[in-house]
Amino acid sequence: MASAAAAVSAEEGLPHLSSQAYLEGKAVGESRALVADLCRHFYNLGWVTGTGGSITVKVHDDAVPKPHQLIVMSPSGVQKERMMPEDMYVLTGSGAVLSAPSQKPYPHKLPKCTDCAPLFMKAYQMRNAGAVIHSHGMESCLITMLHPFSKEFRITHMEMIKGIQGHGYYDELVIPIIENTAHERELTESLSQAMAAYPQATAVLVRNHGIYVWGDSWINAKTQAECYHYLFDAALKLHQLGIDYSSPSHGLIGSTNVFQDKNKHLNDAVKAIENGEHCPETSRHCIVLDIEGTTTPITFVTDVLFPYARDNVRKHLVSTYESDETKEDIKLLRTQVEEDLKQGVSRSVPIPSNDVKNDVVDSLVTNVEAMIKADRKITSLKQLQGHIWRAGYENKELQGIVYEDVPEALKKWHVNGTKVYIYSSGSREAQRLLFANTLYGDLRKYLSGFFDTTVGNKKESRSYLEISQTVGVNKPSQILFVTDVYQEAVAARAAGLEVLISVRPGNAPLPDNHGFKTIRSFAEI
Repeated sequence: MASAAAAVSAEEGLPHLSSQAYLEGKAVGESRALVADLCRHFYNLGWVTGTGGSITVKVHDDAVPKPHQLIVMSPSGVQKERMMPEDMYVLTGSGAVLSAPSQKPYPHKLPKCTDCAPLFMKAYQMRNAGAVIHSHGMESCLITMLHPFSKEFRITHMEMIKGIQGHGYYDELVIPIIENTAHERELTESLSQAMAAYPQATAVLVRNHGIYVWGDSWINAKTQAECYHYLFDAALKLHQLGIDYSSPSHGLIGSTNVFQDKNKHLNDAVKAIENGEHCPETSRHCIVLDIEGTTTPITFVTDVLFPYARDNVRKHLVSTYESDETKEDIKLLRTQVEEDLKQGVSRSVPIPSNDVKNDVVDSLVTNVEAMIKADRKITSLKQLQGHIWRAGYENKELQGIVYEDVPEALKKWHVNGTKVYIYSSGSREAQRLLFANTLYGDLRKYLSGFFDTTVGNKKESRSYLEISQTVGVNKPSQILFVTDVYQEAVAARAAGLEVLISVRPGNAPLPDNHGFKTIRSFAEI
């Protein structure tokens, strides 16, 4: 086996990795001991009892590219809390076994590498992971059984979501759920498909079974696994209390407040007519529209605007560094990055306090690129992007795109006296630029105003209450909000707005039984 493994490593250009000296060296030895320690810890948490569950880590070595670093995996069918460093398997970066444990006397079984190995390798290959944890924790099993036909677990507005890579308190955490099989290895294809379908996910749930969690390092994977289990436990307890953990307001499951409000309004109208009074106002006064997936294809943002901002951020910062506008942009980014570093946001790097232009720009570019990749909805990023896009529109390198039914609908509403506003996570300047530079001409003449995240997070109900106070309606129900995002729809409805969900090609799938009316064109409004 050693010669075959050496050949594998030689093909990778790193033959020394299979040498006995390296396998018995400090880096591999520490990784073996780490896996044993973590398994004992996870056993005490109830994640790897009954010989179930497993863990694997990369052998960190700065001199070896991460894809080629050796891999340590725990064995299969053993008492996880009693494992020793010498019980571990060591594999090449491509999955070939370099070192296997020796047979132990009865009643121990013949040594066998974990059955999770093919699934672990998918995380290494598809996510460039540094460690992967497979837990059989009770909460990770039960959470998949609450809704037997759901393909996702969703939760939002919980503090521990901040411990999941790329997520913040206001974000909706979505974890794909795959169906269990009789043998672990048979999950490999469905796990791979889920990872491809959910590129931002760092975990996959297996129904009636457990969870796979991966991270850049063993610390990152462990931290996320702990946060996932906390969130599952919280969701189960909230469900027992009749509280909806998937909505921003965390209201009661099946709350009938909206319907009660509508019935009360109708009863008030009937009483007013019977008393010879004017019927209470029921007409819609204005419409508030989202952009991505509602007025504009998501691909325009992801495939055109985001890449343009990413590719031009350095050029923009260098050329405008001394301008008051860019100084304000940098000030906002500094504040955001300082908070990100405190929260341990992945890929955040400090911005130098000195005013050395190249150093500051280099760190800003690194942070902005990471923010764009994570699709973060934060004001500092959106403001800078808006300024970069402005230059693109002015240079005719960009042109705003809207669905073909949008201009006619905007014109119709304008003629009918219905005010139309835009509410998007993009800055107000970016919104105005998009609608000012479309194939159909300048559409801003049909719009009454623009809202961005300075009014509040789009998944927070109070943001929509703030908008209702600004646009001059007597009550929030006189506003129609159209969006493609379920969590935004829930927040708007909780604030009392009328809501429609836009279903366009490329939009994210909606949860089962979401309870909202949907449209495929503005002509349906």
